[in-house]
Amino acid sequence: MQTGWKVKSILPGFGVTMGFTLLYLSLIVLIPLSALILKTATMPWDRFWAVITDPQVVASYKLTFGASLIGALINAVFGFIVAWVLVRYRFPGKRILDALVDMPFALPTAVAGIALTSLYSSKGWIGSLLEPYGIKIAFTPLGIIIALTFIGLPFVVRTVQPVIEELSAETEEAAATLGAGRLRTFRKVILPELLPALLTGFALAFARAVGEYGSVVFIAGNIPMFTEITPLLIMTKLEQYDYTGATAIAVVMLVVSFVLLLLINFVQWFANRKVISN
Repeated sequence: MQTGWKVKSILPGFGVTMGFTLLYLSLIVLIPLSALILKTATMPWDRFWAVITDPQVVASYKLTFGASLIGALINAVFGFIVAWVLVRYRFPGKRILDALVDMPFALPTAVAGIALTSLYSSKGWIGSLLEPYGIKIAFTPLGIIIALTFIGLPFVVRTVQPVIEELSAETEEAAATLGAGRLRTFRKVILPELLPALLTGFALAFARAVGEYGSVVFIAGNIPMFTEITPLLIMTKLEQYDYTGATAIAVVMLVVSFVLLLLINFVQWFANRKVISN
């Protein structure tokens, strides 16, 4: 039952719970973000513009957002495949594989960065095999993409997995009975149902990658204008006691991330609306 703007609930305490929600969000999200913006506002405009348009800072923006986008796109594809295999097939070691998906959640990011560097460096197990072919991974943007893909995979898998579990195999069988091939069944039956969850997983993986520091800083090599990510640049500014410079760079990251996530949410809303209308 709905009265006005408030939904009537059998559980009392809307005012208390709403107040607690607003207090919690203010303490955890709104106040820190406001402090970031207010600190940046103390800078003169010319100083702010000089900081955020510095060639080294711009190069770090391009690398951070570009690598995060590529890593999230890779996870959207392979995360879907992993989730599909875990739900639809039975095979030995399935529980172990399912547990390994959550490894990036449990593993400290610094440990993940050291492990990836050990594997992909010129003397590592994988890096030593690729080096004769002129393929270098550690201390290059490619290594950063691999690290961001590693830490973002669970977000896509765990978001898509429950939707696949609820997806009835009978619908696919009905499509096949009506003469639809595998590709058409995927495009017309499966993908529309999974697209909203897939976009959510993509957004989560992208957001996680943009702010990642620990797993990237070791494999990146931190070469200015080449493999220096924005979070590292912010840390460098803080170590130099340039707090306003650090907040200026962070504000730009915040604005760009917010715009991109808003765009992704709009696409997700549109996909949800299309699924409902069908």
